[in-house]
Amino acid sequence: MARFLQILHCLRRTPAHRDGRRVNKPARAEQWKPATPPSTLGRSARLLRFLVKYRHLGSGDSPSNASADAQAFADDIQALGPAFVKIGQALSIRPDLLPPVYMHALEQLQDDTAPVPFDAIRAAVEQELGVRLTQAFSRFDAEPLAAASLAQVHAAALPDGREVVVKVQRPGIAEEIRSDLELLRKLASAADRLTEQGRRVLFAQWVTEMSETLNEELDYCQEADNLRQFREHLARYRTLSVPAPIADFSSRRVLTMERVDGVKVGTAVKLRRLEEPLDRYAHDLIRAYLDQIFVHGLVHADPHPGNVLLTDEGLALIDLGMVARLSPRLRDALLVLFVGAVNGESDEVARRMVELGERLELFDELQWQRRCSRLISRFATQSEQVKYGAGSLLIELTRQSVEAGLRPPPELALLGRTLLALEGVSQLLDPDGSPRDVVRVHLRTIAAQRMADHATLSGIGTQLADVAELGREMPRQLHAILDLLARNHLQVRVAGLEESRLLENLQKIANRITLGVICAALVIGAALALRSEGGARVFGYPGVAIAMLAVALLLGLGLLLSALVFDRRVSRYRTRDK
Repeated sequence: MARFLQILHCLRRTPAHRDGRRVNKPARAEQWKPATPPSTLGRSARLLRFLVKYRHLGSGDSPSNASADAQAFADDIQALGPAFVKIGQALSIRPDLLPPVYMHALEQLQDDTAPVPFDAIRAAVEQELGVRLTQAFSRFDAEPLAAASLAQVHAAALPDGREVVVKVQRPGIAEEIRSDLELLRKLASAADRLTEQGRRVLFAQWVTEMSETLNEELDYCQEADNLRQFREHLARYRTLSVPAPIADFSSRRVLTMERVDGVKVGTAVKLRRLEEPLDRYAHDLIRAYLDQIFVHGLVHADPHPGNVLLTDEGLALIDLGMVARLSPRLRDALLVLFVGAVNGESDEVARRMVELGERLELFDELQWQRRCSRLISRFATQSEQVKYGAGSLLIELTRQSVEAGLRPPPELALLGRTLLALEGVSQLLDPDGSPRDVVRVHLRTIAAQRMADHATLSGIGTQLADVAELGREMPRQLHAILDLLARNHLQVRVAGLEESRLLENLQKIANRITLGVICAALVIGAALALRSEGGARVFGYPGVAIAMLAVALLLGLGLLLSALVFDRRVSRYRTRDK
């Protein structure tokens, strides 16, 4: 979705349409085809071939030509369809899943595709809005401004003359994506059960997270709500804006928003800097994103130069379908982490990272502290010429934590990529500026505001209410504990022992000991039966002895097979109890 509106406002100044006449454009090599329900069996076979081809990524082995293999990996993901393009883009910020060379290849995935014919777009808009296209819009351009795997964007005008853009979801794409994700979920569950990599990564959980993200991105009512919330959050910054959604002309699969007159931030920015200083725009943009992360908890996760437009009044953010939501606990922890990194407090950063992430069995805390100390020292003592910003720091923290055996929260890498793209935009607007200084000053302001909020009458009242509640509950809880002690009914459960797992393993041991004793008894009985002279005989030996030996052999083979094949060895990637 990131490329939908990149050329939106640039094209407005180009002669794509004049007096209703279309200007000839180069024809696309490929033609759009309606989405059809894929064959489950054929799709499964194709996915399995893909997984087998790149199984070395899960084993940790690197091919001789990693760069070429990474590019082939990205090409194959794009060939699998729009759902996997989105999955590939999500993988590009997960250093705990892929090596850096593969992440870089996935960052280059192109999300543009052949446009849907105008008749199909017309039918989709009329079905969603419930009116004829000519009644809803006084003008609706047949040629799209941009076309991507999930939707395409058209310029239009409302009956009152307002210029708007309309994002229309590609017909059948939602069903196709849900079908692919359901199939991928089944394969991921099997991988989690049967492979060591699956037990480390938890593919099924990751696919579930991806499904929720894609379902939200396919719901344009949610994107319209994002636009409204961001407009409210950015109201204090006069140089920043987002397009307003038009509620009466929007639905789950059609989003109509006002058209902003501007150009991509990288277009003619040098000439614009000659007319006016743009550093104020850059500083406001950085402050606004810090507010999104640490104050509002709703972050525009794709602020690359194509999604930031330079207007006459300042900057406009577009394409707000991809957002990140941060819980209050995560925001507080990130604030302490950022302040510690800016001040060079590596011990505090290391501790906060451990609290945010999951410690695996191979986690080495001493090694992690050393890695974190080197990284934070380099960040805090760098010169202004290095330009090593907060985005690079978060991405490197994520990579280093993975290598030390610490699984970081997925939001951390997403925020790293977001801030890295933001720093790129800031450098375009103000090449001589220092984003790090803006970050340092504004973080202090946010921290001071956070402390002031806690010190208000309402904040103190809430804390006093909590203390009063504790005072009311404590006598009752103490009485209950003393009563249990007096009646000798107090029970203590130690979670770290994993009682259910211990009992399961003890039962396995008991069953195997029993089978072993039975096998030994059968062998001894067969040996004694060999001395029998009567009864049926097989190959000259007593039939009873042969039968007992056969049963003992089968039980022994089954016991051996169970021990060697079906027992799941304990994963060294299992998370520790914190």
